[in-house]
Amino acid sequence: MDSSMSYQTTSSGDSSGGVPGVIVGIILVIWSVVAYWKLFEKAGQPGWAAIIPFYNLFVLLKIIGRPSWWIILYLIPIVNIVTHLIVANDLAKAFGKSSAFGFFALWLFSLIGISILGFGQAQYKGVPSH
Repeated sequence: MDSSMSYQTTSSGDSSGGVPGVIVGIILVIWSVVAYWKLFEKAGQPGWAAIIPFYNLFVLLKIIGRPSWWIILYLIPIVNIVTHLIVANDLAKAFGKSSAFGFFALWLFSLIGISILGFGQAQYKGVPSH
C-alpha cells in the first residue's frame, strides 16, 4: 500500500455565481435612493439628502416631526425595530395614509411603500400629531 496519497481538486473556474445578485442589489439601491429622493422633495426637503447616510435619516425624522436624537435609537438592537415601526407609522400619517399602510407598506415592505409615496399621488400633509 502506498503511504503517499495525492488529492486532486477541481475548479469550474466560474466566478459569476454572485453577479446576478450584485446587479439586483445595485438596482434595488438605486431604486431606493430615487424613491426617497422623490419623497423628500414632496415633503419640502432636499432630494439629494437621500444619498447621504445618517443625514437621510435626520431628514426623515424632520419630515415626521421626531427629534434628531432618535438616530441613536436606530443603533440599538431590538429598539431599532420598534423605532422604525413608529417612524413608518408617522410617515404614513404625514402623507395622509393609514396606520395599516404604515405597518404593511412602510415597515414590512418599505421599498414598495416608499415608492408609492414618492412616485404616486400622495401629498405631504405636514408633521403628524403624536
